[in-house]
Amino acid sequence: MATPYTGDRVLGTNTDISESFAKQLTDLPAELLEHILCFPVLNHIDISNVSCTCKRLHDVCHGRGKVWAHQYKLRWPRLQRFYRHNESYDWLKEFKSRDMVGQQIRRTVESISKRFFTEVVLGDSFAEIESLGAPEHFCEDELLGILNSEKRKSLTLKYYAKKILYFLRQQNILRNLKVFFERLPEQQSALEGAVLVDQYCNPLTDFTLESISAQIEEITDKVKKHLRVKNATHPILRASQGDCFVLEDLEFQRQVICALNAVLYDQLQYKGNERDYYNPLNSYIHQVLVRRTGIPISLSVLYMTLARKLGVPLEPVNFPNHFLLRWCQNQSRNGDIYDYVYIDAFGNGKQLAAKECEYLIRHQVTADYYSAISTSELLLRMVGNLLNIGKRGEGNEKSYQLLRDSLDLYLTINPDNVQYLLLQARLYFHLGIWPEKVLDILQHIQALDPSQHGAVGYLVQHTLEHIQHKRHPEEPEVKRRSAPEHRDVQYSVGLVMKHKRSGYNCVIYGWDPKCTMSQEWINTMRVHQLSKGADQPFYNVLVQDGTCRYAAQENLEPHSAPLEIAHPEVGRYFSEFSDTHYIANEELQARYPEDMCKTHRTVEELYHGLNPNSGQPSEPTANFQDHDLLDP
Repeated sequence: MATPYTGDRVLGTNTDISESFAKQLTDLPAELLEHILCFPVLNHIDISNVSCTCKRLHDVCHGRGKVWAHQYKLRWPRLQRFYRHNESYDWLKEFKSRDMVGQQIRRTVESISKRFFTEVVLGDSFAEIESLGAPEHFCEDELLGILNSEKRKSLTLKYYAKKILYFLRQQNILRNLKVFFERLPEQQSALEGAVLVDQYCNPLTDFTLESISAQIEEITDKVKKHLRVKNATHPILRASQGDCFVLEDLEFQRQVICALNAVLYDQLQYKGNERDYYNPLNSYIHQVLVRRTGIPISLSVLYMTLARKLGVPLEPVNFPNHFLLRWCQNQSRNGDIYDYVYIDAFGNGKQLAAKECEYLIRHQVTADYYSAISTSELLLRMVGNLLNIGKRGEGNEKSYQLLRDSLDLYLTINPDNVQYLLLQARLYFHLGIWPEKVLDILQHIQALDPSQHGAVGYLVQHTLEHIQHKRHPEEPEVKRRSAPEHRDVQYSVGLVMKHKRSGYNCVIYGWDPKCTMSQEWINTMRVHQLSKGADQPFYNVLVQDGTCRYAAQENLEPHSAPLEIAHPEVGRYFSEFSDTHYIANEELQARYPEDMCKTHRTVEELYHGLNPNSGQPSEPTANFQDHDLLDP
C-alpha cells in the first residue's frame, strides 16, 4: 500500500486522485510511471498534485528526473537550446525559477502602461527589468511568449513587451560590441563589426554572425565553381574551408577578382542602390544579402570579405563620399598610392587607378584619403552614414530611434566626441527622456571641452526643471462627451475610419472639440478651405501607413468594412481589436471615460443594426469637401 506523502506542495492545488488509482499507479515500475506522467495531457499542476499523493510518486517526480524535464520542455520549448543534452539539471528548480521570472516580467510589463502612457519614448523605464537580476534568456523567452500570444488581444501588453525586448537585446549587443573592440585590431573582422551594427539597429530581427557567414560561404562556393571552369588548377580550389590562405601570385589574385565580379554582379545581380541611396536598409549587411543592393561601404564590406576568403587581401579605403577598396599591385608594398588598384564595389567592381577615383567625387583629394583604415574607422564611417540618415528623417519615432541607435553606436566606438555627445544630450532633452543621463553627458562634455559651457549650462538648467516637473506630474485631462462644449463631437476613440479625400484608413485615439493646432499649421494645411474651418471637432488618428495625423470631422467617415490598422503605436492606446473596432486600454479610457459606450453604440448601428428611420444600413452623416488637404 502506498504511503500518503505529507511533504510540501510544489505548485498548484489538490486533485481528486483516489487511493485505489494511486495504488494501481504505484505498483507500476518507475520507468513506466515516468512514461505515463509525461503524457501531453498532464500539465505542471497535475504533476505537482500527483507528486503530493504519496512518497512513491513523489520520488518518481523528483527534480532531476524525466517528468519535470518533460514539463519544462513542454512549457518553454525555446529554452532547450540553452541546455546541454549530456548534463544533469534540477528541472524542478529550473521550472520554479523560470515561472517566477515570468511572473515578475508580466507584472512589470503590465505596470509600464500606467506609469509611462504619456511618454512618447520610454527612456530608462526598462532599467528595472535589468535590476531583476534574472537570467537573460528567461526574460527574453517570457517577452517572446507575450508577443506570440493571440494576435488581436493583449495589444498594450505586446506593445511594451516589444519595447522591453528591443532594449534588452540592444544592451546585450552593446556588451558584445565592447568586447569586440577590446580585441587586437587585426582580430577585428569588418564583417563581424558590420553584423553587430546591424543587430543593434535591428534587435528584433533574428540573424546571427553564423547565419550571415553561411550566406557568404554560399557565394564563395559559387565563385570557386566559376573559377574551376576558368582554371581547374587554381590554388584556392585546393584550400580547405576556413583556411587563412593568401595568394602571393598576382595573376591568381586577378583570376579570383574576375570570378568574384562575374558571380556577384552578373550572376547574382548585386548592384549599388542609386535610386534609394538614403534608405537605412542599404547599410544593414543582412538586408544587403537579402535585397542584393547597398551603398559603397556595405557592398565593400561584402566584397572585401569574399575576396579575403578567396585569398585576395583587399583593404578598406575611407575615400570621401564614396567608400573604396584597394588592391596592391606591388609586392614590395611601399605605400605609394600608385601601387594600388582601387575597386568600386558600388560600381560593379570597377577597377580604378589612383587619380581616376577623383572622378567619382569630382574634386581632387590628398594622398591621405587613399590610405587603408582600421575596422573601427570603417564602422565609424558606417555608423556616421546612419546618423546622417537619422538627421534627415521626418522627426517621427522611427527617425528618432535610428538617430538614438546610431549615436549609441558612434559613442561606443568614440566615446569622447564632443559634437556627438552634445547631439545625444540635445536629443534626449528634446524627447524628454533620461534626464539624469543627460546631466551625466553634460558633465562629461564640460570636462572634455570647457568652451561648451554656454550650451551645457542651458541644457543643465532646463533638464533640472524637467526632473522637477516629473516629480510633480499634472493630472491628465479628462474629456467627457456629455459636456456641453463637446456636443458636436460625432465620433469616438476606437472607431476605424476612412479619410474621404486622402483615402487612408485610420483609428481614432483622441479628439478635440475645436482645432487646437497653431495658426501656422492651420494656414499650411489650408483648414480655412473646409466648410467649417477650424471651428469643428478634430481627431487624432493612427494611420495605416504608420503616421499620426490630425483630421477634421467633416473629412472622416466610419469605414464600411473595418480592418486592423497596422500602426506601431496601436498597442499604446488599445488593448484589443474586436472585429469592427478597437477597445481602448485603461489609460485611454481614463482620459475619454464615455467614449467606449459611444463606440459600441456606433458599431451596433453601423455594422449590426439598421437605421430605424430608413430601414437601411446606417451611413455616416458628414459633409465631403473636395479640397486637397494633407492632414485635415
